Amino acid sequence: MRDNQELRITRQRQVILEELEGDRTHPTAEALHQRVRQRLPRISLATVYRNLEILAERGLVRRLDLGGGRRRFDPVTEEHYHVRCLGCGAIADVARPPSGPADQGATAPEGWRIVGHELEFTGYCRDCREASPCGAGSS
Repeated sequence: MRDNQELRITRQRQVILEELEGDRTHPTAEALHQRVRQRLPRISLATVYRNLEILAERGLVRRLDLGGGRRRFDPVTEEHYHVRCLGCGAIADVARPPSGPADQGATAPEGWRIVGHELEFTGYCRDCREASPCGAGSS
């Protein structure tokens, strides 16, 4: 698919976008696949992956390659940051990002061109802190 071609919103893409819309859990493709299958029972995981990648390339969703090893997807495409729980892996938006993008004014090594950045905060969510006998991360 060429960049200058308009993206066709197929029924599958529409359902994926609808299921992702308003979702603040930053689901994996697998989690989204389970929800999409309730509406499109024959859709494969590979199709969900492929369409999420296309939607991310076109800027309709945001692909998150954060720690924890599993790619997540975010319906909020504006620049913002995330916090990942070191206990359960949950991801949440950071309510107030640091002022100015992290790559603003960054000097790249010779031969490099900076085109973006990922900034991830880590900590423990409320559930993990309450479930831990020592209050994970409370000190």
